[in-house]
Amino acid sequence: MASPKNLQHPPSGRSKSTLLGIFAVFFIVVIAGGTVLYSFSDWSDRARAKKLQNPFPATPEALSGAQVDYRAHCQSCHGVDGDGKGERAERLSVAPADFGEAHALGLQTDGELFWMITEGHKPMPAFRGTMTDEQRWHLVDYVRSFAKKP
Repeated sequence: MASPKNLQHPPSGRSKSTLLGIFAVFFIVVIAGGTVLYSFSDWSDRARAKKLQNPFPATPEALSGAQVDYRAHCQSCHGVDGDGKGERAERLSVAPADFGEAHALGLQTDGELFWMITEGHKPMPAFRGTMTDEQRWHLVDYVRSFAKKP
């Protein structure tokens, strides 16, 4: 019968490095898997949002309020003219959208724009808790006002 002293072997240098290697591989797999999941899942609900209709009319008062929200939350990245050339744009990992591109903006439904503003996507923050639904819907109309008419 083995004595308790014989059952407790301190880990050797080789087993420590093996455990460290296993931990490192596990950590890399977890980070890589999370990154892949994040990249595929963040915009997946966008398809459902595509059918949403803006329940608020684009009145001059609503657009004026949306302009205030745009200046406070969007202008530093998307620019004064919505051209994607705000003061912070060059420091971002992804270029901000140019709202002056009428064709590109026309490919997005109001529901999709609302969803993007609501949920955000790095580096753009989510505005779900920052603005009300009504403010975000009015912001959709304001963003559309940047589109250059042909």
